[in-house]
Amino acid sequence: MSSTARDSTKSNIFKSMKDIDLSSREISHECGVTMNDSVEARAIAEYMDQDPKVTVTYNPATIRIDGEGKLIFKMDDISEYLGREMTAEIFEVNTSTHYGRMVRIDDNTVILFGDMDEVFAYI
Repeated sequence: MSSTARDSTKSNIFKSMKDIDLSSREISHECGVTMNDSVEARAIAEYMDQDPKVTVTYNPATIRIDGEGKLIFKMDDISEYLGREMTAEIFEVNTSTHYGRMVRIDDNTVILFGDMDEVFAYI
């Protein structure tokens, strides 16, 4: 990971294997999405990075967006930031992988949940 690709005020979200405690059974409520680097993905990342609870990591070919609890992607807000229409379908095409439960609430809103209990209200 390039040190110039990250804002120095945010901590590194990646740990080396020696720092991972595999004996812990603690549940993480983190969620995130990895997108192939593109104009749309950069706009989504820059828009989401305005939230101080969101961590954006720029890698050579991908952009990763991570958060605690849930990440809410509003297509109309992202469209305004991008300068052209962003749909939930375009969002999903740009998404190469995610962790957490992804729920499409309506045509405008995609939410990633880190807390699986919160998903039950939507399924």
